[in-house]
Amino acid sequence: MPLSSIRNFLLQISQPFIDGQPAGRVSMLRVVAVAVIALMSEPLHAADPVLLHAAGSLREALDATARAYEPNAGVTVKARYGASGVLKDEIAGGADAHVFASANMEHPRALAQAGKSGPVVLFARNQLCALVRPGLAVTPETLLARLLDPAVKVGTSTPKADPSGDYAWEMFRKAETRKPGSFALLEHKALQLTGSPASPSAPPGRSIYGVLVAQEKADIFLTYCTNARAAKRDHPNQEIVALPDDLAVGADYGLTVMTAAPPAAYRFAMFILGEGQRILAKHGFTAPSLSTEGAMK
Repeated sequence: MPLSSIRNFLLQISQPFIDGQPAGRVSMLRVVAVAVIALMSEPLHAADPVLLHAAGSLREALDATARAYEPNAGVTVKARYGASGVLKDEIAGGADAHVFASANMEHPRALAQAGKSGPVVLFARNQLCALVRPGLAVTPETLLARLLDPAVKVGTSTPKADPSGDYAWEMFRKAETRKPGSFALLEHKALQLTGSPASPSAPPGRSIYGVLVAQEKADIFLTYCTNARAAKRDHPNQEIVALPDDLAVGADYGLTVMTAAPPAAYRFAMFILGEGQRILAKHGFTAPSLSTEGAMK
C-alpha cells in the first residue's frame, strides 16, 4: 500500500475521533485492528526509529507504551518530551519528528492546517488538580480563597508554551465568574515556574512539580492530576486537591502523524490508539476509545 494511500485510509477511519467527535456505532478498537493489518503490507525498516515528540505529562505513559510496542514491531521509539507549544514550534520550524502527542488539540491542529501533519485524533484526557505543600490546609471548597490569599504562592506552567498554563488561566477565568476580580489577582500573582525553554529540569525520574513545591517555590501548584500523583509518589507529604465543579478544567490530548513520516510511525500511532489506550488508563488518563468501547457493549 503506497504511503499516500495509508494517509487517506487513516483519515477515513479516524474521522469519528478527529477533534474529539464521538465514534457513533463504530468500534475504535476494531478500526485500529483493520488499520494495523493494512499497514503491515509496508516493509519495516528496523534501523529507522520512530521519532516521537510528546507532552511532558505523557512521559511515563508513552515510555511504557513504547516498551510494549517495540519488541514485536522490530523498531525503537525515540522520544523527546517537553511543553507541547515548544514542541509544536520546533516541528513547525523543521525539527525531525514523526508523531506528535500534544496536551491539547490546538497545537497539532496548527500543524495539520499548515500541511505538516495528517488528521488530529483525540487520544487521551486529563484534569487540572492542585498540588499543595505540607501544612497548608486546603479543600475543594476553600481552594479559591487559598489561591487568592496574598501570602500563598501559586505555581503554574507557562501559557502558550505549555497547555497546562493555558488550562490554569482557564481556571482563573472560571474563578472570575464566581468572584469578580479573581482573574486579575490570579494572573498577577501566578508564578510561571515550568513550561518554558528556560524552566528548570527535574532530577532524572523525579517530578519537577513535587521538587518545586518541596523547594517552597510554590505553596499550591496547578498542574495535571497525573503530574500531581507522580509528585505525591515522590513526596508523600504533599497533598492533591481536586478542583470544585465550577472551577474544574479538563484537558483533551491530540495525536497526529507528520505527512513525511515513515509507515512505522503510523503503526506506532495506531498502537497508541489501540493497546496504548489501556496503558494510558493505567497511568491515570481517561482513554476515549476505552470509554467508547464500554458504551458500545
